[in-house]
Amino acid sequence: MAGKLTAGSGILLVTANVGSLFEDLDNLQKTWLREFYQTVQSHKPHFIAVHCQEVGGKNYEASMAHVDCFVKELLSSDAMKEYSRARVYLDENYKSQEHFTALGSCYFLHESLKNIHQFDFKAKKFKKVVGKEIYSDTLESTPMLEKEKFPQDYFPEVRTISHAFDLVNIHLFHDASNILAREKSPSVYSGMRQKALGFVLDRITDQRFEKVPYFVFGDFNFRLDTRQVIESLCSTATMQTVRVGDTNEVEKLIFRESENDRKVVLQLEKKLFNYINQDVFRENNGALFLQFDSELSCFKERLHELEISFPPSYPYSEDSSQGKQYMDTRCPAWCDRVLMSATAKDLVLKPENEEKYLVYDNIGPNVCMGDHKPVYLSFRLTAGAGKPNANKHKCCNVQ
Repeated sequence: MAGKLTAGSGILLVTANVGSLFEDLDNLQKTWLREFYQTVQSHKPHFIAVHCQEVGGKNYEASMAHVDCFVKELLSSDAMKEYSRARVYLDENYKSQEHFTALGSCYFLHESLKNIHQFDFKAKKFKKVVGKEIYSDTLESTPMLEKEKFPQDYFPEVRTISHAFDLVNIHLFHDASNILAREKSPSVYSGMRQKALGFVLDRITDQRFEKVPYFVFGDFNFRLDTRQVIESLCSTATMQTVRVGDTNEVEKLIFRESENDRKVVLQLEKKLFNYINQDVFRENNGALFLQFDSELSCFKERLHELEISFPPSYPYSEDSSQGKQYMDTRCPAWCDRVLMSATAKDLVLKPENEEKYLVYDNIGPNVCMGDHKPVYLSFRLTAGAGKPNANKHKCCNVQ
C-alpha cells in the first residue's frame, strides 16, 4: 500500500521469514521486535512495508494465537506510536490447506502523511485510509484485497499495487535435498524457482493494470550453486559416496582431504551441510561466495538489486545465544532479498539521493533473529517518483 508520497518521503521495505519466532516467544520474538524497532528509529521512514513469510511457524494450529499477539504488539508499541494508520493482512486459515499461504503483509503510515487512499475492489472506488485495521483468516472475503489461487506448481505471493509502485510479497520453493541440489548446475530446484518467479513477474506486468514500478521482497529461497560451491570448497578433496543398501540411493557424500590424515572437509546429506570451517561464509560478509549466487541472472533485464554487503541471510542457528552461527543443515545463502524493476530502481537511485539515506542491509546481525535474518531496503523517494493521485491496494496469494 502506498499513498500520495512526495519526493523525500522515507520508505522502509522489510522482508522477514518469521517462522522461528513462534517457537520461542520469550527470547526470539522479543529480540526480533527490539531490533526491528531500532531499525525504524534509526531510519525514521514515513512508510513501512513488512512482508512476512511462514507466519505462525511450523505448528500453525498451536501458534496462530501467538501471531495475533505479535501483530497487536507491533500496532500498539511506543516505538510505532507515530504511525497512526496501519493495514495488516494475515493468511491464518491453515485449515484450508489448498488456499493457505502463511503470508503476512503489514503496512504502517506515519502521521505526517496526508490523504492516503486505498482501493475497495467490491465498491470499485477509493476509500481514505483511517485508523488501524487487521484482516485475517478468510482473506477472500476482504473487499480491500484480491486473493487468487494458482496451479500447485507455483508458490506463495502477496501483491500490493498502487499508482506509486507495486509491492510484492513472495515465498518461493526451498531446496528439499542437498544431495539432489548438488547433482547438476544449476540445480533442479533453481529451475523450479525460475519458473515460479517468471510467472509472478508476468502477472505483475500483464495488461490488467497500468504498468508501474514494482518492488519484490520476500523469501526467494535463492541458493548458491551447490555443485560449484562444493567444487570450490573441496577442490583438493576426494569424495566417498554412501548408499542405502536396499535402494542404492545416495544417502551421504563425504569429502576428505587427500593428505592430512584424510580429515573430513565436508559431509553432505539430504538435510546436512557440515563444512569444516563455517567462518568462510561470514568473512568479508561472504563476498567470496557471491560468484555462486546466480539465480537472479536470468532475470537481469527485469529485476535489479543494490549491492549485497551483508552475510548470507539463512540458515542461522535458532539458539538465542548464537546470533552469528549458521546451522549445518544447508549451505548458507542469500534467500531474503529486496528486488526491483528498472523503473523502481530509478525511484531509489538518482543523483539527488544522499548516500546516507540509501541502505540495503540485514536486521540484528549480532543477535539471534531466528533461522532467517530480516533484510531491508531504506531509501527516500527521489524527485518525480510516483504519481500524486490516490492509490489502490491489491493482494494475491499464489501457492
